[in-house]
Amino acid sequence: MARPGENTSATPTPGSTGRTDPRSGLPWVDETALPVQARQTLALMRKGGPYPYPRSDDQLFGNREGLLPAQASGYYREYTVETPGAVDRGARRIIAGRGGEIYYTDDHYASFRRVREGR
Repeated sequence: MARPGENTSATPTPGSTGRTDPRSGLPWVDETALPVQARQTLALMRKGGPYPYPRSDDQLFGNREGLLPAQASGYYREYTVETPGAVDRGARRIIAGRGGEIYYTDDHYASFRRVREGR
């Protein structure tokens, strides 16, 4: 089983803008193009925590919106991306699949982008 952040998926196409991940159909976003807080969350995930919201982070994500590729229950886990100025967890999250794929949302699951790690 892959750890969060370990990329075991197909090689993505070059470039982020206007390109989509062939597996998910979602647009790619380079890790370096993510907000600094999202990159910090990825670093925490790679270390295995600790997380700023231990009751919410590294917990199962149900994909109830159906925007991520369909997988068995328990496949996805979610992580909070801090939002400066927010009085709560905010709307930004990283979702990690058991296969190593990473997704980012900045609108509380209304849309996702597939993260291309290391770029």
